[in-house]
Amino acid sequence: MKALTIWLTGLPCSGKTTLANLLFRSLLEQGVTNVEVLDGDVVRTHLSKGLGFSRADRDTNILRIGWVCQVLTKHGVCSIVAAVSPFRAGRNDVRAMVEKAGGPGSFVEVWVRCGVEECIRRDVKGMYAKALRGEIQQFTGVSDPYEEPLDAEVVVDTSTESPSKSVSRILEVVNRVTQ
Repeated sequence: MKALTIWLTGLPCSGKTTLANLLFRSLLEQGVTNVEVLDGDVVRTHLSKGLGFSRADRDTNILRIGWVCQVLTKHGVCSIVAAVSPFRAGRNDVRAMVEKAGGPGSFVEVWVRCGVEECIRRDVKGMYAKALRGEIQQFTGVSDPYEEPLDAEVVVDTSTESPSKSVSRILEVVNRVTQ
C-alpha cells in the first residue's frame, strides 16, 4: 500500500478515535504493517504538551501532527490521525505538507460528522457539560467554532451509521487512492 495520511476530523466525541482504531485493525488485517495512529489527546500529552486551546496553539498542535505525518509518509508509513482540527486552514496546510512528501492522493480527509447533541450524549468525560456551564473556555462546538470540511474525500455520519459501515466507506476510498 502507498503511504498516506488518513485525517479524521470532527467535533469532540464524534467517534474519531473509535474509527481510527478500527481502521488500524482493518489495515493490519489487510497486511499493512507500516501504519501508525496519532490520536489528538495522546499527541497533546507528548508532542504538544504545554499548548493551550487558543487559535495559535491549536494551529501549532495541528502543524506538529502534520509534520509527523509528512515524515512518516516520506518513509513509507501510513498515518491515521484522529484530531478535532477545527480550522480548514490548518487542515489544508497539513494536506500540502503530506502531499509534498507523498504526492497527490497521499492525504485523505475524513469528516466524522456528528451533531453536537449526540456528541454531548457520548461525552463520558463531561467536557461538554463543563463547557456549557462556562467552566471550559474555547471548547470546539460550544464556545469555539468548528469549520466543516468543504472537500473531504469521505464524509461519514457516526450518528446514523455503524462504526463498521463508516470504516468500510473510508477503506473504499483509501483502497482506490492507493491503487
